[in-house]
Amino acid sequence: MRTILTFCVCFLLFQSASYAAPQKNRSYYETRGEVVWEVSTDEKVIALTFDDGPHPSQTPMILDLLKQYHAKATFFVVGNKVKLYPDVLKREVDEGHEIANHTYSHAFLSKRTNMKNEINKAEETILSAAGIRCHLFRPPGGFYNENLVSIAKQEGYKMIMWSWHLDTRDWSKPGVNKIVNKVLNNSSSGDIVLFHDYVEAPNQTIEALKIIMPELEKRGYRFVTVSELLTYRKAVPAKNP
Repeated sequence: MRTILTFCVCFLLFQSASYAAPQKNRSYYETRGEVVWEVSTDEKVIALTFDDGPHPSQTPMILDLLKQYHAKATFFVVGNKVKLYPDVLKREVDEGHEIANHTYSHAFLSKRTNMKNEINKAEETILSAAGIRCHLFRPPGGFYNENLVSIAKQEGYKMIMWSWHLDTRDWSKPGVNKIVNKVLNNSSSGDIVLFHDYVEAPNQTIEALKIIMPELEKRGYRFVTVSELLTYRKAVPAKNP
């Protein structure tokens, strides 16, 4: 009798698990095309992205390097920095780079944060400064949940993360060599690299880029905006849970 009861309980648990909603992890959102970490392509293209700017001196130095290597990048800008340095944002736009939304005050996702307001306020500031609207959004720290994914989608944004193996952590100032090695040892076609153009001085990213960009160019890579990268096939299946 006990054996039969045990079998019934196990069978019911199995049936319940079979009809349970899918776990909403990276694979869930990536398969639906709602969040992007990288794209699958045989083309040697890579997207350089810069968070937290604009900065009055660091961003222009990065722009000089991008121009030197005929590279286009995507800047995930913070609204209150745009308000302080609108001329830097205008230069990014004038030189053909992509501008994306990174909230108004670099607000991290929490129960107390009105993320919709943060996104919309940043958008209004960007529009006022440069006359453009953004189509991409990146949550500060990469923190997200279903509600934020839904908000971004409703407001007309594609949520963009970065390739997990290309988080340079340059904000923590790990050393120029570590930033360089992180990128050069792990880059592949369709990747999205995470840098920052607004960090406490000294900004090691600038010195690292002086090594990274010519080497990737030598390897045959072309530096494109995230929106251009998205035209190369669909998002890849998740590599990790």
